[in-house]
Amino acid sequence: MRVWRVHHQNDQRQCSYGVLRWVLVWISVCYIVFTIGPPSRWRLKESSCPQCDDCYCSSAEYPLGSQDCGKHDPAMNVEMTKDQLTMLSEELKLQKVVANETLEHTKRLLTNARNTFSHYKSEAEKCNIGMETCEEARERAEAELVEERRLTAIWENRARDYGWKDTR
Repeated sequence: MRVWRVHHQNDQRQCSYGVLRWVLVWISVCYIVFTIGPPSRWRLKESSCPQCDDCYCSSAEYPLGSQDCGKHDPAMNVEMTKDQLTMLSEELKLQKVVANETLEHTKRLLTNARNTFSHYKSEAEKCNIGMETCEEARERAEAELVEERRLTAIWENRARDYGWKDTR
């Protein structure tokens, strides 16, 4: 009977290992097909990017393709006719504008940081003044307590001299 149980348990283990292998193989195949397969199958037929209406480079009007593309666009013509010195000067102007904007932003941040620092500094000074006031009041209360205990001891001694007994 015991031999049958051991043999039966081994069969169940082999069966579960076989099922596990089968599942892993199918997961691997699906993963490979999904990552390597052509992604166009899963994309939508309609593109979210609208077609460019300004340039029809693929039409029969432009047999050379993209070489003549944008030739009839006035803004593109102006950009294409600029010489290298003009383009470099425009690039420098743009970089100067960006640098000035960055500098202004940094100045605003620095001013904000200084204001915040002065606010926290004044709050810390208020806190220190409050602590000093509390410390002075504690010292006065402690001195008054010592004086009160001294007077209490004197009055207790006088009362004992007149026959008073402590019942505490």
